[in-house]
Amino acid sequence: MQYRQLGDSDLNVSEISLGSWLTYGVGVEADKARACLDAAFDVGINFIDTANVYGRGAAETFLGEALKSRHRDSYVLATKVYFPMSDTDFGLSRAQIEKQLDASLQRLQTDVIDLYQCHRYDSGSPLDETMDALNRAVESGKVRYIGFSEWPADKIREALEISSSRGLAKFVSSQPQYSLVWREPEDEVIPLCADNGISQIVWSPLGQGVLSGKYDPDKPPPAGTRATSEEMGGFIKRLMEPGLLRAVQRLKPIAEEAGLTLPQFALAWILREPNVASAIIGASRPEQVLENAHASGVVVDTQLFLRAEAIINEAMAGASEPA
Repeated sequence: MQYRQLGDSDLNVSEISLGSWLTYGVGVEADKARACLDAAFDVGINFIDTANVYGRGAAETFLGEALKSRHRDSYVLATKVYFPMSDTDFGLSRAQIEKQLDASLQRLQTDVIDLYQCHRYDSGSPLDETMDALNRAVESGKVRYIGFSEWPADKIREALEISSSRGLAKFVSSQPQYSLVWREPEDEVIPLCADNGISQIVWSPLGQGVLSGKYDPDKPPPAGTRATSEEMGGFIKRLMEPGLLRAVQRLKPIAEEAGLTLPQFALAWILREPNVASAIIGASRPEQVLENAHASGVVVDTQLFLRAEAIINEAMAGASEPA
């Protein structure tokens, strides 16, 4: 496992990290989730990502129990705040950040969160108030560093200006959706972050599992996969277009040329970007963790990546054209 510095922080995180969205505490049994976590540590993964809203606290609670026997300095722990935890508890106001931070610390059974992230931008709270609350969290010692997920470029700039002008804690991480089938962050977010000491922590690097190649465009989705799950399948529907699934199948020989499985190739494509610190994987079986971890540190011929991009771009363009 290779490690990269997370933005302007002193955190070194594994290139592959373990996430818990729609899985631990929710869609995956505790014994299987614990086996995945153990496998992650076995292969050198040191970065664990979660959020208070995952299972309305269930994922944090699971991780708190599963991690309490491990030395706290053996892993980097990240969680998030913003989405509703009740009808009245949501957003990034000072009161909510303070309340939800304490609740997360209690569920995670720790005194400090290494990376506390704003799960989305909150247009209902003044940005000055949000940044001040995050700064207070850092000054209190409850949080080491702060980050955000899926913020628009203009709000990232505004937050950076507030931090600079007032001497507040500065964002060190961005958590966008990014993959061969979703490249939107390349337009503005990645260049802006690269210029300001902010690293990307990528979620859905395998396009909700589509880039694993397990979905045959001419057959129903295999039983037990995310595409067949009511709990976990909501975000995958837009990627299940037959033309795109056929294009993904065409990537398999290219991955083989690189000496990789298709998931490893897709993760290596993410890690080709210097501004990416880590790619978050979701796993329901230890074997998935082990396979994905082997994407770290591999060297792939750029021409193979370019061929893969061309295939996916053609398919995406075809899907967007009117019938």
